[in-house]
Formats: sequence, structure tokens, C-alpha cells
Amino acid sequence: MIRVCFAGVTGWTAPPILAAIDAADDLVLTAGVARSAAGRPLSEVTASRGDGRVYGSVDDALAAEQVDVLVDYTSPAAVAGHVRAAVRAGVHTVVGTSGLTAGDLAELDRLAHDAGVGVVAAGNFSVMAAVLAHAAAVAAGSLSHWEVIDYAGAGKPDVPSGTAREVAELLAEVRRPEGAVPLAELHGPVEARGAEVSGTRVHSVRLPGFVVSTEVVFGGAGERLVVRHDAGDSPDVYVDGTLLAVRRVAEVPGLRRGLGSLLFDGRRPGPT
Repeated sequence: MIRVCFAGVTGWTAPPILAAIDAADDLVLTAGVARSAAGRPLSEVTASRGDGRVYGSVDDALAAEQVDVLVDYTSPAAVAGHVRAAVRAGVHTVVGTSGLTAGDLAELDRLAHDAGVGVVAAGNFSVMAAVLAHAAAVAAGSLSHWEVIDYAGAGKPDVPSGTAREVAELLAEVRRPEGAVPLAELHGPVEARGAEVSGTRVHSVRLPGFVVSTEVVFGGAGERLVVRHDAGDSPDVYVDGTLLAVRRVAEVPGLRRGLGSLLFDGRRPGPT
């Protein structure tokens, strides 16, 4: 039985994942983390059948309860500290919160290796989003020009989204795109060309009406290929990927990036 602590237990993503944990024969929810509900029973705060309690911090939860895997769906400002706390406690961690930088990921990988625990961090635990990233990497093996457009709701503060950043970094493992007009030669504000992430230009749109959408646009002479994933307004799409990560996070010490590292066993298409 895998004992799970869920950080962000009162958040938007939590209800369907908690319900799936309750329904699973091999998983049990032993604790939750949410400052607004600290000290209350899980069953009172959520619809979960778990008999544990909600704590105000990850440190408190891990000190008080037996936990094998921490699942984090909290905030960009808090997530790195939560993963450090779990690694220090010898607890495997599944990170669904965006906002971790490349420096954060490198540090957490080192800490996890040293502690002998696993971390799976994904900007998006949707299986379809993982397929998008893999398909884009396959396309990058044969195509030389692309950019990424990252759409999200008006209230999402981190740019680019974790999904868009993850896609750009995955594409860089295949090859860097060939450049367009150098920034120094542009006429107008260079910000209009987006940000560079691992060699890819990424443009972040923040508007009401979006949840998280990611679009990879490949351009060639006289043609264009667009690979796009759109998430709806339900967190149900993150359930299967999150539970897959919970079940497999302990397999490998260190940090694995993206749900595709589990679905595709780390295989990366190469350039042709």
C-alpha cells in the first residue's frame, strides 16, 4: 500500500485525484496540507474517506504521519521548499505544480540522488499533453523551425507555463531550432518575439477563457505544421497521469521530468 500526502488538498485539482486515490486498492491518503484547513480531519475538509488530518505545512505533515509519496499541487512560490522537505524526510515526490526553474530542477535532482528518493515533476500530468510533447519531439527530428505558444487563464502568474517550458526543453534535447531574424536586427520592441527557453521562442498569452493550452508551430517553405493540446475546465484530465507517477516515482532515484519520462520510458527522438 502506497501512503500518500496531498499538498494543496483544498485546491482546484484535488477533488478528482483524491477520489481516485480512495478508489484505488494500492493507494491510501494519510494526510493533506492546506494552511486554511490546518488541524481539521481530511474527511471534513474533503470528500475523501481518509482518516488522517490536514496540516499547515509539509514539514508538519511528514513529521506526524507515515507517508511514502508527497503529491504537490500548490503554488510556484511554495513548491521547491515542499520538495526539499520531502526529500530530506526520505519521501518520494510527485510535483504537479508549475514554476520550478531549471536551477531548481537541477538542485532537486542532486538532492534526490543523494537521498536515494525519486521525484517526478511535470508541468502537466495530462496524458494527452505528454503525447503532444512527444509528438513535437518526433517532428523536431525532421524539422528545423518552430516556436511555442503558451495559453493560460488571466490569473496564472507564472510565464511560461510549466507545460510550455517542459516542451521547449524536450525539443532542445532533439536539436535547437534554426534562427529567424536575430533580436539585434528587429525593428520594434524585442519583447514581441517572446522569451527564449532552451533555444526556442516561447510566447505566453494570459486571457480569460483559457485553462492551459500549448501549441507548437513548425514552419517550412510553403507549409506549416501545428501540434496543439487544449485542456478543458475540469481537473479530471490530470488524474491518470498523477496516479501513474505516484505508483512509479520510487523506481528511480533522482528527478525525472515530464509524464513522458514514464509513458515513453525516457526515449527521445533524434534528428534525421
